[in-house]
Amino acid sequence: MKKRGIISAIVCSICLIASNAVPAMADAVKVVTLGADLTDDQKNTMMRYFKVDSSQVQVLTITNQDERDHLSAYVPLEQIGTRTVSCAYVKPTQSGGIKVRTANLNWVTCNMIATTLSTSGVTNCEVVAACPFEVSGTGALTGILMAYETASGEKLDETKKDLATQEMVVTGEVAQDVGQDDATSVINEAKMQVLSGNVQDANEIYNIVVNIAEQNNTSLSSEQLDRIVELLEQIAQQDYDYEEMKETLETVEENVSGEPVTDDGDEFVEDSGDDASDGDSIVEDLDESILGDDVIAGSTEDPSLAEETQSASAEEEWDYTEETDDGAGEIAEDDWDYTEESVDGGEEVVDTDGESEEIPVDEGTDTLEVAESSGDEMTAESGEETLTPDSLDADSRTLYDRAEKFCKGEYEGDAEALQEAMDGAVAIVALEDETGSKLTERVLKEYLQILLDNGASYVPSDTDLYITPQLNQLNNKMMQIFGLTVDESGAEDILASVSAEDKQTLYDDTMIFFESLYGESVKSYDEVVETEGEMPEETSEEAVEEVYE
Repeated sequence: MKKRGIISAIVCSICLIASNAVPAMADAVKVVTLGADLTDDQKNTMMRYFKVDSSQVQVLTITNQDERDHLSAYVPLEQIGTRTVSCAYVKPTQSGGIKVRTANLNWVTCNMIATTLSTSGVTNCEVVAACPFEVSGTGALTGILMAYETASGEKLDETKKDLATQEMVVTGEVAQDVGQDDATSVINEAKMQVLSGNVQDANEIYNIVVNIAEQNNTSLSSEQLDRIVELLEQIAQQDYDYEEMKETLETVEENVSGEPVTDDGDEFVEDSGDDASDGDSIVEDLDESILGDDVIAGSTEDPSLAEETQSASAEEEWDYTEETDDGAGEIAEDDWDYTEESVDGGEEVVDTDGESEEIPVDEGTDTLEVAESSGDEMTAESGEETLTPDSLDADSRTLYDRAEKFCKGEYEGDAEALQEAMDGAVAIVALEDETGSKLTERVLKEYLQILLDNGASYVPSDTDLYITPQLNQLNNKMMQIFGLTVDESGAEDILASVSAEDKQTLYDDTMIFFESLYGESVKSYDEVVETEGEMPEETSEEAVEEVYE
């Protein structure tokens, strides 16, 4: 097998940029953006969710190349991903501030979008950012901006748009450590104080951020503080009219802090919601039944929506019981079925319905050991029963058995097994016996977990490489195992003596196998040959072409 170029699938930040737009309509005031990598059925689903058709709105198609062209200044290309799936529906308004509704976005919130959109120079607008399935939503902002410019006929200041993108990136990075609301609250409230007080001095801005973080009991690292201060310094240098931004920023602050915003001690008076719009609100007139019952939703106009939908989703998924002596069912931690490694080195306890809870684990402990295909139990060091291939249904067991043959052939040098797994394939990298055996064990352990999970814990992302959930899960795990992510903990013990080039080759071969197993590929055969050069003599073109059919 010949290795192909790696395409990163790590946590990403992507953006929706308009391209292939239909000719502008003279009276167009609403614009819909659709991700180019959605299927036609999924695009139609989103149009039905928005309750519009192409005769009522202008439709823009967003491609991954558009995203790369506009986001690469702020995020490394390998983090942007290869697929564009997020959608947006935008309507400029005359007053009322920025109102945002989200659906199926699990990382970017409606409040994050609203406050960063204000930084771009937008003052009054209604926005719906959504996807037919759950994604991170990090790609929404730029598509919304492009849609706004198209709908309003107003060209926004390029510097302010850049600052808005930076703000989304910084907020997202801080949110990974302190949470979405706390990150949004610190940056939004600091922005309010800087702009309302016309604060330009870097030391003053630094003190503002530190004080707000302390008041919110939010712990920021020195690097995070520096990034926030640098962002706010640049924002302070622009000619913003705070009075025009005030309504949106105060709404966001009320939503994320849970406290009403007051001015100079005046009693807070709730906004009546009246504005000069035409009464046709796109954030309220949606067909919510289209996306199903387990949608995670958010709204700047209804702060309780996110909590309600997340709670409802959790209640539906948290469904497992343990039989008691009297035959009654009761929820018990004993009934969690298996554990998998979490990103931070702990373990994530996962039940068969996908609900998870993170628990600490001793560093370096590998909880599960993969059993042979004979059906032996897989046991943790503590002796508790965990996983076994015999738990798989017939179809999944067939996939597992074929993967076992591939692993024994690719990692342990069993040429016959590799031929059975992939006709015509030849292993290029020769591993030591012990290393090959351990790698087989590790890869099969991860694959068994994925098969048993059956996609229940899978959360789609804007940066997914594949349509099949199991392939996206596998890709993330294989990158860790072969040391191709920032966190190389998965490769340290097993592949410590293996060169970076050989790790890359093993990863490439492994993903080509799993792609063939599920009938998907991120590259055509021609691309592989063009990228990597001639195939080795012992590997036939016909065999590789078969993999990529």
